[in-house]
Amino acid sequence: MFDTLRSILSKATADYADIRYEIKKETKIVFNGRELFHIGSNSSDGFVIRILKDGGLSSIAFSMVDDTEKALRTAEENALLMAGHSKKSIEFAETDIIKETFQPEIVEDPRDISIDEKLELTQKYNSIPLKYDKIVTTNISYNEVIREKYFMSTEGTENREDLVTTSLGGMITSKEGTLTQNVRVAVGGSHGYALLRNQEEEFEKRTSIAIDLLNAKPVAGGTYNVVLNQDIAGVFAHEAFGHFSEADLIEDSPTMRERMQIGAHLGNEVLSITDDPTMPRQLGFYCYDDEGVKARRTHLMNQGVLVGHLHSRRTAAAFGENVTGHCVAEDYRYAPIVRMGNIFIEPGQNTLEELLSMLGDGLYILDHKGGQTSGENFTFGAQYGYIVYRGRKGDMIRDINISGNLYHTLKNITAAGNDLVLSKTGGCGKGQMNIRSCHGGPHILVKSVVIGGI
Repeated sequence: MFDTLRSILSKATADYADIRYEIKKETKIVFNGRELFHIGSNSSDGFVIRILKDGGLSSIAFSMVDDTEKALRTAEENALLMAGHSKKSIEFAETDIIKETFQPEIVEDPRDISIDEKLELTQKYNSIPLKYDKIVTTNISYNEVIREKYFMSTEGTENREDLVTTSLGGMITSKEGTLTQNVRVAVGGSHGYALLRNQEEEFEKRTSIAIDLLNAKPVAGGTYNVVLNQDIAGVFAHEAFGHFSEADLIEDSPTMRERMQIGAHLGNEVLSITDDPTMPRQLGFYCYDDEGVKARRTHLMNQGVLVGHLHSRRTAAAFGENVTGHCVAEDYRYAPIVRMGNIFIEPGQNTLEELLSMLGDGLYILDHKGGQTSGENFTFGAQYGYIVYRGRKGDMIRDINISGNLYHTLKNITAAGNDLVLSKTGGCGKGQMNIRSCHGGPHILVKSVVIGGI
């Protein structure tokens, strides 16, 4: 394949050009209740060419080698048009030239597992909640996405890497009378089919929570001190903070550039946040991004001080900062954009019991359930929680919404636990879907959080 890519790039007339070729393989199995709703596999492939010419950047996707000449000419013409109509000339920051094939550690390659075996496992996990009377339905699916990637640039970089992603989970729905409750369940990751085996306990646990929620009390709205578990702490790191660390989202906003300036004191001194795609066996792991840049651990906040941004080669040059290897595409249909890998709040020193003791009276809130951000303000749903009285966990609560302002909340995070956990499944829809978007954190103690109930 590299010979084909080399031949294509040799025909480009540009200051810089790169090409990415991918084979994408997908398998999906879906159960709605006891009914098998969908089962199937497919494979597709295609190319993305990027052209940088006279300060203009253009990209084009195509699927047939016979369309190469037309794609190149179109990309070059569009780059010149962009250069002529843009107020700023685009440059790429320097990066190492690397020729390497990298294959991740895989424990049981799902490509070697029959679809019959995948169906059997999905059906087994789906049947666990359905054996309970108060579970009225499920929506459980097996999802497998494999990207076999080849990248080459006119600078000389050539790399080859596979991204293998498997997940199994969905929604469990309980009902009693007119009250219905939903709980999510998810297992999976980036290093093989073995991650999905022996997960019966997780499905039993989430089923139990769905049933218990039928007897939980709706939370009373108000302002509380809270302990957030690892999942919601990670969602906050990703949604409320992380997107403002992506340089392409703030570069054209003078206000945000000023607020997210390196050296700004944004958070409490107990708070440090990192994005690290190099963590093996984690969902957001990769060796090279889709610009051929080697991924690297990037500190974003250190003891409350902003110390880094996430970059593509273009934004790194625009900000005068180093590349970070965070430019990722959904697949061969898209040019890459700045994305998070594994973003997480760094662990602290406290146990959960110590955090609850420090909390005294308040709420212990667990697991996200949707949410949205609007500028620096955010609202997240939570799947369930508990009232905490004098440091002890009490009654279960439901119907929880968390609202806040990013900068106020960063200051109000006053303690971090020693129990870092990263998500097993992900999803971020910034422009394109990134199923390997991973978030995490330890338990954290947050003061003065606005809680909306019903």
